[in-house]
Amino acid sequence: MILGVAAEGPFQKNGYVLGCERTRAAVYIDPGDEVEHLLAFIAEQHLKVGAILLTHAHVDHVSGVAEARRRLKVPIYLHQADQQLYDNASQQGAMFGLQVEQPPPVDRHYTDQESISFGDYVVMVHHTPGHAPGGVCLAVSRRDAEGAPALFVGDTLFAGSIGRTDLPGGDYDVLMRAITEVLFAFPDESIVYSGHGPETTIGQERRSNPFVLEYLAGR
Repeated sequence: MILGVAAEGPFQKNGYVLGCERTRAAVYIDPGDEVEHLLAFIAEQHLKVGAILLTHAHVDHVSGVAEARRRLKVPIYLHQADQQLYDNASQQGAMFGLQVEQPPPVDRHYTDQESISFGDYVVMVHHTPGHAPGGVCLAVSRRDAEGAPALFVGDTLFAGSIGRTDLPGGDYDVLMRAITEVLFAFPDESIVYSGHGPETTIGQERRSNPFVLEYLAGR
């Protein structure tokens, strides 16, 4: 799979472009402040983006959606539970002293376990609330291959950490259930691509994530 990743200040949020090496079909996950970098990557790789997929609607994950939609002219996907956050993107930006262009209307709300295709790859959508009400994990795998899918988890899980739950709509217990019951159902070998910071694996976080270990010890 072709993978483009970029992060830009002030939030250093990871945006991802995933492409099929055979067909050049692609998706763009979470267009943010890095949008120009990844639009250039799309052009350099001759990719044909078919959808903008959002893991949730906090401002750092949607600040580039308007520009991405303008340039790519493709549908925007979001979980319905995050629609209110999405509708208030500009106000979220103002809270941080930032001017954020309000993203255009969402074209489609995910359904749980929905599948979205790009070339030889399929994206399965799993609802993972807790950091945001409409948080999702996008599990990506080849149609014709067995093995552990790659997981694009937004801000639900990080290398050695977990998503914040002190923002509107956050809930610690809901988040921990999403991590331990939804994400940890995937194989240890699944690579986890988070909204911030480096990649990790399900196995690494299952074994050593201090927040997870503390939660499990208290159950």
